[in-house]
Formats: sequence, C-alpha cells, structure tokens
Amino acid sequence: MAVGFVDDEWPRPRGGRVTAFVVLSCFTAAMGGAIYGYDIGTAGGVSSMEPFLREFFPDVLRRMAGGGGAPRRVSNYCKFDSQLLTLFTSSLYISGLLTAVLLASWVTASRGRRTSMILGGVAYIAGAAVSGAAVNVSMAILGRALLGVGLGFTTQSVPLYMAEMAPARYRGAFSNGIQFSLCLGALAATTVNFAVEKIRGGWGWRLSLSLAGVPAVLLTVGAIFLPETPNSLVQQGEDRDKVKALLQKIRGVDAVDNELDEIVAANAAAQGENGMWLILSQRRYRPQLAMAVLIPAFTQLTGINVIGFYAPVLLRTIGMGESASLMSTVILVIVSSASTLISMFLVDSFGRRTLLLVGGFQMLVSEVLIGGVMAAKLRDEGGLSRTYALLLIFVINVYSAGFSLSWGPLSWLVPSEIFPLEIRSAGQSVAVASCFVFTVIVAQCFLAMLCRMKACIFFFFAGWIAAMTAFVYLFLPETKGMPIEQVGRVWEEHWFWRWILGTGEIHPGSKLPKELSQ
Repeated sequence: MAVGFVDDEWPRPRGGRVTAFVVLSCFTAAMGGAIYGYDIGTAGGVSSMEPFLREFFPDVLRRMAGGGGAPRRVSNYCKFDSQLLTLFTSSLYISGLLTAVLLASWVTASRGRRTSMILGGVAYIAGAAVSGAAVNVSMAILGRALLGVGLGFTTQSVPLYMAEMAPARYRGAFSNGIQFSLCLGALAATTVNFAVEKIRGGWGWRLSLSLAGVPAVLLTVGAIFLPETPNSLVQQGEDRDKVKALLQKIRGVDAVDNELDEIVAANAAAQGENGMWLILSQRRYRPQLAMAVLIPAFTQLTGINVIGFYAPVLLRTIGMGESASLMSTVILVIVSSASTLISMFLVDSFGRRTLLLVGGFQMLVSEVLIGGVMAAKLRDEGGLSRTYALLLIFVINVYSAGFSLSWGPLSWLVPSEIFPLEIRSAGQSVAVASCFVFTVIVAQCFLAMLCRMKACIFFFFAGWIAAMTAFVYLFLPETKGMPIEQVGRVWEEHWFWRWILGTGEIHPGSKLPKELSQ
C-alpha cells in the first residue's frame, strides 16, 4: 500500500546542512555523467575524422569526396547517410537498454547503488580498451556495446544515488551536477578530438576512444569507497542504528528521525512487492509511470542528440573543414557547460517547471531558425557563406544553451525524485529504458532523415519541442524543495492527476503550496 502520514504538517520538517561528506560522495558518483558525456562527444568527433572513416566506413569517405565515380555528386544532406555508421553510434544505447531492463534495475535495488556503479565502471573500462584497439568495424561496435553495458548500470544508479544523498532543499542543484559533469566529459572529448586530429599517421581516433577509460577508472575506484545511501541500506535490511548513524553523518545533524521514519515506512510498504509490477499495474503510480516514459522520450525528441552525436558531421555538411568543425564543437560544449552550471544555481529557486518552460521556448525558436537558415541557404551542393555559417553556429549555441539550462539536467532530476522507494529502482529502469529506446531511434534514423527531409528535419524536432513544452505547462507539478519521500503528495493535489488517482478535489485545509497544485 502507499505510504501515508497521519499528521497535517506537510512538508514534514527536515534538518541538516550541506556537508563536505555528501559533496565529496556526490562528486565521485557524478563521474558516471562525465563518462556518458565523453562517449557522446567522442562518437560525433571520430565519426567525422577521415582516418577513422577510411578504416571502417570508406563508402562515407568516398561520398564526402564527391561520390567516388558516381554519375552525380552526392547531396550535402546525404554524405553521411550510412546505417552502419549510425549503428556504431547507437550500439551503445542498444546494449545500455538491454542492461538497464534485464539486469541493472535488480542489481541497484537488491545490491545497492554503489555496487551498480562499480559494475558500470568496470564495463566502461573494458569498452574503452576494445574501442581503442579495434581492427575492424565489428570490434569497434563491440567496444561501443561494452560501453553501453556500463551506461546501463550508471544511468540506473547515479541519479538515484544523487537524489537520495542530497538535502531536500538542494536536491535540484546536486542532481543537476550529473548533467554538468556530462558537459565536462563532452568538453574533454571534443577537446581531445580536436587535438588528436592533428596526430600524424591517422591513429589519433584510437587515443580519443581509449581515453574514455580515465573517468571510468576514477568512477570505479571512487565507488569502492563510497557509502551506500540510507534508503538503499534500509531496502537491504540494515540495522536501524547503523542507518541512523550514516544519515547523521550525511546531514551533519543528530535530528534525523523524521527522515529515517519516512524511509523505513516506504520500505515497509514495499515488502514482498515487485517494483516493476507495481509501477506497471497499479493506478496510484500512473503519474510516475507517465513521467518516467515521457520526460526521457521528449528529451530525445528535442533533437539534442542530433547536436550531441553529429555536431561535427552537421557542421561538415554545411561546408566546414574537419578542424573547423571540431573547434566549433568545442565552443558549443563550453556554452553547454556554462548553461548547466547556471541551471544548478537556479533550479532550487525558480523550480523545475519554470526552467523547463523557458528552455523549451528558447529551443523552439532556435530550432525554427536553424531549419530556416538551412532551407534558405544550403543547397544540395556547395556550402554556406561565411556569414550564414557563423549565424548557424550562433543559433545552434543558443539552442544548446536552452537545453542545458532546462531539459538536459532536469531530465535526470525529475524522474529520479518522483518515485516512492517501493518503485524507485523499477521506475528509474523505466525512465532509462525510455531514454535509450528513443535515443536509438533518433541516432539510427537521423542521418537517413537528414538525407530525405533535408532542412525540414529541424521543423520536425521543433514540433516536438512545442508539444513537450505544452505538456510541462499542463501536466508537470512543481517538486522543488520537497523531501524525496514526500514528493508523491504533489500528484494528489494536481488538477489532472488527482482525477486519475481518484482523490478528487484538493482537500480542504491542504497545506500544499499554490504553485505545486498548478
């Protein structure tokens, strides 16, 4: 049964402060985001490097050179249209999806968040080694698949770890640290790509892929010394006194009984229940299930992975050289990192809904402008003029800044904080699965869609951004400042979800803040 509280005081009071212990723990866990960012940045960069293409995708290189004897030149929009090339990118997410659904959820729930991070780090190290040593396309794809296994474990465990360790009033900033570390990982990857492209002999791409092992080692070693979260310890049946001592150390105060009571009550409600069955079958979890599926899906349908995976490819499509496209991508990631840092300071003051709405509008306008410039100025042959190329790069940066301020970090935060303990691991598994399914679809289809839809593909993504911004306005309640074991109450007071749950009108005398009921 759902956890309930008999008192009228809500949110229930919490003590505690930001301790060095919790900051260090969350910083270490956030290395999982850095590895993810490095993977994203590396894939797009090496896919545009001529030595890498010559080694594994020579047909793409021939089309870039003018068709390789074909009766006519290949369209700018079709030069990179290769399902094998996109499989190299999306294989990471296919294996990540299978890992998250079949294994990572069980490990995270039964063996703890820390164990899941360790397994993810080991898989990352193996994937980096195989990728850097690849001698054929099958080995290159295998390396990406091993990286995906690591991704399946870390995207399952890291967001939960951060959300459970962070103080309630700063949970947004802490959880947004995942996206910030992702941006730093992507920045490292794009900088490495730009540097190794200059290496003589054409083996620089091997170094770029292999260096994914560095943050993986830091995560693996760091996770060995991390404490488990109090929520996970209760879930595993640890002694109450031991959990209380850890909670006191994390919060920096002795008065932690309210929080501990809520965790214990949530765990008691989950005894003998299968979390995945609960979230899929029980009406009371319909709001969480909807958000677990739709928030990650909408995030991928913004088109961000078009930028993340294929920014260098896209910039080469408009006529930029290899070095210039890689340098422009470095600038793009710097802008994203700065915007994510700003989001960390704003999210707990302005709230989740405000940032998602502002960011959605910014991305919508940018996506329309990107499509408009390319439709008006980029033909099947030739490139953009310098003026329009710089304008396009500027608008892409505005788009990326909007995403990094809102949907980027909040797509990690919102799913991780809305699940009660009894379905938390299962709910995160659903969110990860939805993310990976739509990532694979977008990654596998984008280059083919770019070839056939040309500039109209950006109007396609703009339509989805309009839809998801409207969804947030209508259906996502605010959760800022809510203790994680009390977040479930916001659905009971929401104008739409209270009818789904059967709670009807807002209860007289409810102490729910007005903005949370909107």
